[in-house]
Parts: sequence; C-alpha cells; structure tokens
Amino acid sequence: MTTERTNPAARLGFQPGQVVQEIGYDEDVDQDLREGIESITGQDLVDEDYDDVADTVLLWFREDDGDLTDALVDAIGFLEEGGVIWLLTPKSGRDGYLEPSDVNEAAQTAGLSQTKSVSVAKDWAGARLIAPKR
Repeated sequence: MTTERTNPAARLGFQPGQVVQEIGYDEDVDQDLREGIESITGQDLVDEDYDDVADTVLLWFREDDGDLTDALVDAIGFLEEGGVIWLLTPKSGRDGYLEPSDVNEAAQTAGLSQTKSVSVAKDWAGARLIAPKR
C-alpha cells in the first residue's frame, strides 16, 4: 500500500522537520489526519500560542467560526515566507459546511491563491492556499 493511501497527510505535501501550526482545533477535527501530519513532520503540531513562524498553517474552519477572511489574514501572519495555509472545511452535507465560492472569495480578499483542493478526511475537505511573494 502506498503511503498516500495509509496516510492522507502524505497527499498534502508535508515534509520532515516542518513546523505546522494548527488553528481552530475542536473535538470534530480529524485525529487521523493530525497524527499523520505529525508522523511525517516528526514533530507535534503547534497551537495558536506558538511564538515563531510556521512552514504551514492548518486552519480548521466551520461556517459558524466567524469571518473566514479575518481568520485567513491572521493565519498569514503566522507563516514563514513561502509558507502554505491548508484551509480545512467540513464537506458538503456536514455541519459547518462552507460554499466553495465563499472560501474562494475569502481567500482572494485575504490576498491568497488557491492552488489545490483535496478530500483530506471522511468529513473534511482541504484547500491549499498560498500568499503572493512579498
């Protein structure tokens, strides 16, 4: 079996040694995905209180979590130059689902470009967002 099939985090491009900052953690997040990311990077995920920049921000976001554009702008501030935001939202039909057009609009307003959309877990879809070069 390929690593991608056994570890969904492998499809998201994580690398050993990367610092991954997790925002929006709640009991509904996918633990297998979180553990998969930690097994690839070899490090625990860091939380909102981490006081350095991260290679990747993992942003779990649901419809009732507030303003997505604001959350994305905040996430950009946590990123290393050239870093990536993985925006994870509930899939269609799940509680907290966001319309793809809303995600796209918020990303554009925040100055981000969406480069990839993938199914990351049973209940979660992921959008890979990158900031333009500064």
